[in-house]
Amino acid sequence: MNDTQSPEERLQAEIEDLKRQLAEQKRLAESHSAGKKPSGKTLLVVIVLLGALAVAGYYFGYLPRQRREMVLAAESQTNAQTLPVVNVQLVTRSANKTNLVIPGNIEAVTESPVLARASGYIIKRYVDIGDRVKAGQVLADIDAPELAQQIRQAKASIDQADAAVEQAQASLEQGRSTENLLRVTAERNQKLADKEIVSKQDNDTSRLQYAAQQATVQALEKAVTAARSAAAAARANLDRLNELQGFLTVRAPFSGVITLRNIDTGTLVNEGSTLLYRVAQTERLRTYVNVPQADAGSVHTGQAAVLTIPDLPGRKFHGVVARTANSLDPTTRTLLVEVQVSETGGVMMPGMYAEVDLSVPRVDPPLSIPGDTLVMRSTGPQVAVVRPDGSVHFTPIQLGRDFGDHLEVLGGLAEGQQLVVNPSDLIREGVKVKALPAEKPASGSHS
Repeated sequence: MNDTQSPEERLQAEIEDLKRQLAEQKRLAESHSAGKKPSGKTLLVVIVLLGALAVAGYYFGYLPRQRREMVLAAESQTNAQTLPVVNVQLVTRSANKTNLVIPGNIEAVTESPVLARASGYIIKRYVDIGDRVKAGQVLADIDAPELAQQIRQAKASIDQADAAVEQAQASLEQGRSTENLLRVTAERNQKLADKEIVSKQDNDTSRLQYAAQQATVQALEKAVTAARSAAAAARANLDRLNELQGFLTVRAPFSGVITLRNIDTGTLVNEGSTLLYRVAQTERLRTYVNVPQADAGSVHTGQAAVLTIPDLPGRKFHGVVARTANSLDPTTRTLLVEVQVSETGGVMMPGMYAEVDLSVPRVDPPLSIPGDTLVMRSTGPQVAVVRPDGSVHFTPIQLGRDFGDHLEVLGGLAEGQQLVVNPSDLIREGVKVKALPAEKPASGSHS
């Protein structure tokens, strides 16, 4: 008999074997009955086989079936009394360090356009993009023949103004001389009028002529002052033109790198409007980032920062927060922060995209829960807490920042409490459950 057969299969095989033996005995009995009656031995064998068949059916058929029915009944009763099984996660404490990584664009600390200060033509340029220059180094020369004509005209205007000053000064001297003469005449006529030698009419005439000459002298003094002012203006104009002539030689405003060249030999440039070059200081770079309102209070001047560039994996550049706006942008609710980096090794360049890590330690980190434990209801956000006695209680919570897979909780929970993951409709207030730890740990502990 095969050992791999089940008891039912073995029972069926034994029954079939007994049936064959009974059929064989019956056939023999019929063959004997044709000639003579069956013997007692043959009848005894048949009775024994029938008894064995009945015993085998009882032990191998009825009893196993009864045992299976009893086991099924017991399992059904046990399932009816089993509590609902739920997966739970623990309420954990967030990391002691904030995870604050913000994108930004790298810029030069100092970058300035170099504009033409005089109109003319470029007769020669000395630098091109990528060249390093020093402060005061000559970048280009401009030819401005009109400026030379203006300088000669200004010099002639100065001579003309000086002559006008001399003329006004001579008129003033002449007026003062006439004033002295009229003063003496008026004084003499007054003495003679007192002795009634000169008529009163002549005395009044000389006195009024003296007063009129005094006014004329004052006017001449004003004319001299005006002439001198005109001469000073002419000299100031000449000085301005001389300075403009100095701007015909274009020089670097500070040491740096030429990042843009917009001219070539023969280019016509206009004063104050034509961009010649752009110079940037690349030894020290800065990055502006916009810090969200929730993290604005943790950023301060002098704080360390780490910059990473996606194109340079494994490289980190250490910087410092140079300054903050100390005011939030009302449109975006963000704080403008400037981070400066000095040691770049020439790898970082203005215009690059970087990620700035401003992570700082937190004195009292908030609690953290998995995102799939949150239940949103009309009364607000809640979580299903499994109490020590196994009952479920839906607790309202105050949410903080949302990181997707986990959330920060500002109030309503305590560290170490068990929360039901993805509670179904069967999980109601007060129901008792069997809590099993979820396979994955709460991600809030790694924030």
